[in-house]
Amino acid sequence: MLETERLILRPWSEDDAPALFEYASHPEVGPAAGWPPHTSVEDSLNIIRTVLSAENTFAVVLKELGRPVGSCGLFPCSYPEANREPETGYWIGRPFWGQGLIPEAVRELQRFAFEALVAERVWCSHFVLNSKSQRVIEKTGFNFVGAHISDCWQIDEARESRYYCLTREAWLSLRGEG
Repeated sequence: MLETERLILRPWSEDDAPALFEYASHPEVGPAAGWPPHTSVEDSLNIIRTVLSAENTFAVVLKELGRPVGSCGLFPCSYPEANREPETGYWIGRPFWGQGLIPEAVRELQRFAFEALVAERVWCSHFVLNSKSQRVIEKTGFNFVGAHISDCWQIDEARESRYYCLTREAWLSLRGEG
């Protein structure tokens, strides 16, 4: 479990399926991240069991609500130069857009990746048309590296993604330690 001022990042539980469905069923959320909107609580439960149960994948729990409002995590980056180093992924429910919650979660994932996982570089990407995700990346100190076509297998299409990297040295500098 990881914690920030407003958030708890913890593993997903099957009991989270109704909250997941509430936010992941919105038509603006999933497609921007490359997956289809959830169609039922059972669909969300299946996603918890098959996707969100992966190591280093966290429910983003807003402390004041006590339940998940989004998800974030680290997974092996597919960008050719990344050598499968950790990549940050995230989404948040529509009612919570624009509140700085995901940048807060991403900063905590960066800390976790550099301190606990001893990563030398952490990656992040966004689809070209996802300007909200691009703003999160810019706010959290990642630097543009290049573009790559990504296969969005869940929605059966390929999209151009822009990839960004943050080195350990740059992260330490952002924290005033470099």
